[in-house]
Amino acid sequence: MATVLQQQVWDKLKEIPQGRVTTYALLAEAVDKPKAVRAVASAVGKNPDLIVVPCHRVVRSDGLVGEYAGGQKKKIQLLTQEGVNIKNKKIPTVDFYIFDSN
Repeated sequence: MATVLQQQVWDKLKEIPQGRVTTYALLAEAVDKPKAVRAVASAVGKNPDLIVVPCHRVVRSDGLVGEYAGGQKKKIQLLTQEGVNIKNKKIPTVDFYIFDSN
């Protein structure tokens, strides 16, 4: 059973378009918990369905790819297949997806 925060995070993850990435901090803002970045990151890490809920599309605020349940190499592979620009395990910060504020 998921917590309310986990479900909110997983729902937001589904909004990230293929070929785009966001950060844990931007995701925390999107679920109205801007000071709960660590809790949001934990919710991302507990994603029960890596196929349906694209948690590989969340990266660190400094642009580094970060970790992934399937391993960092797999995360880079998935993002590259989606067309994300990655160089030295880093994504340009200008490419971060910003959630609509509805």
